[in-house]
Amino acid sequence: MWEQTTDPFGSLWLSALTAAIPIVVFLVCLVLLKLTGILAAVIALVAQIIVSMWGFGMPASAVAGSGLLGILTALWPIAYIVVMALWLYRLAVASGHFDVIRASIGGISRDQRIQVLLIAFAFGAFLEGAAGFGVPIAICAALLVQLGFRPVRAAMICLVANAGAGAYGAIGIPVLVGAQVTGIDVALLSKAMVVVLQPLTVLIPFLLVVILDGWRGLRETWPATLVVTVVFSGIQGGVLWFLGPELADLGAGLGTMVALFLLGRIWQPKNQFRADGDAVPEAQSHSLGEIARAWSPFYILTAFILLWSLPFFKNLFAAEGPLAGAAFAVPIAGLTDEVVTASGTVVTATWAFTPINATGTAILLAVIVSYLTTPRASRPSLLGELGGTLRTLWQALVLIALILALANIANYSGGSTSMGQALAAMGVLVPLVAPVIGWVGVFLTGSVVNNNTLFGPLQVASAQGIGADPSLLVAGNTAGGNTAKVISPQSIAIAAGAVGLSGRESEILRASILYSLGMLVFICLWCFTLFLVF
Repeated sequence: MWEQTTDPFGSLWLSALTAAIPIVVFLVCLVLLKLTGILAAVIALVAQIIVSMWGFGMPASAVAGSGLLGILTALWPIAYIVVMALWLYRLAVASGHFDVIRASIGGISRDQRIQVLLIAFAFGAFLEGAAGFGVPIAICAALLVQLGFRPVRAAMICLVANAGAGAYGAIGIPVLVGAQVTGIDVALLSKAMVVVLQPLTVLIPFLLVVILDGWRGLRETWPATLVVTVVFSGIQGGVLWFLGPELADLGAGLGTMVALFLLGRIWQPKNQFRADGDAVPEAQSHSLGEIARAWSPFYILTAFILLWSLPFFKNLFAAEGPLAGAAFAVPIAGLTDEVVTASGTVVTATWAFTPINATGTAILLAVIVSYLTTPRASRPSLLGELGGTLRTLWQALVLIALILALANIANYSGGSTSMGQALAAMGVLVPLVAPVIGWVGVFLTGSVVNNNTLFGPLQVASAQGIGADPSLLVAGNTAGGNTAKVISPQSIAIAAGAVGLSGRESEILRASILYSLGMLVFICLWCFTLFLVF
């Protein structure tokens, strides 16, 4: 057996700095050398292998096992969930359903303030939960421009609005991955996200209205803003607390759209606000039956995810459940019973392969049912859209696999613990800066998933060093990263392309940066307060 050491050089700070070399290499390759994400990750992975074997004495078998576990985890469940979610979305677009959905949303109100709450916030959250990876920013910003918004303002508003949903994108992948790489129970981390991030989420609808029309706008639209806040935060927080992250955005976004639709039947703002002065394009007329059919893929998806999330279904695959044989735990050679942690615990690393009760399988069933219930005349090519999904996502999935391999090697080598112990020397200030680490991670990688993969284990080690709840710092890492999505280069590029401002990304950045920093400060102070109080 090989035993980890967190201080191979006899100086904790020197050991921690050595452990940080691969992360620094990755960031330098991205920011200074302007390399692609995949090439930067490959170089950083090589650096991680060298640091782990030379600096921390990790045997080659443990390095290989750690890397393999990272790659397998990227394939299952992460890639499985992401591919299935985007496949369902592409089928909805190709079948024409999505045109009906957009028309039905755009026709609910002519007031731009209500349109922002409905499209940028509620519909954007729904799309974030269904697909993620920039899809809501691109679609919602383009839709706002079609409704008469100036391009820079449309892009900025959609970026800010996405902060209410970005932590739970693509069926909750950021939280699921955060739990996976840190060993924190998903239910526990989901509850921590409610405590850490929900206070900011409550404020975002009010912020959006103030951005658009100041305090006057808030006075004139407070019934709608209050309904949005109560319904969205209530559903999102409740789903996270009782079910987990998978339906947090889907349920909250859908429920909020329905609530605004019903409110619009009995109340409209006295003054129809039009900041940009352009006439609203006439909304296309669709029957209730057409609208219901257009939304059906997402109703079906919600039903399957809800079923998969219920305790009785999960218990079927528990150790003593009747379907326990359908859940496989594959021991990883080179790690299981071959590595002892610095605390003296023998590692039992396994890869969980659960073909039936995986979230991705629930989405796959939704794809199949949705496809079969679509009229034959409008059915797109099922396999053709799957191929398009894979072509769209392959680079992102390869990058996730490389970063997961890097993070696993760092974790099992003892490097992550070494960095965490060094940060713990900051004492009570650790919770104050934990969200900043997440903000930097997402700003540079463009992904809350990659951020949690890189820095989740580091946050756990820091929490253990100061006696804090690890779920608090991992939630802070996720929440801080979520605020960076507002101005990450990847998000800015997507928004600029969607509104026809490619090459003018700096204008969107200048319009958005203060909101990102302001939300980050809020999360930092709130995390610090939670640590001091609890």
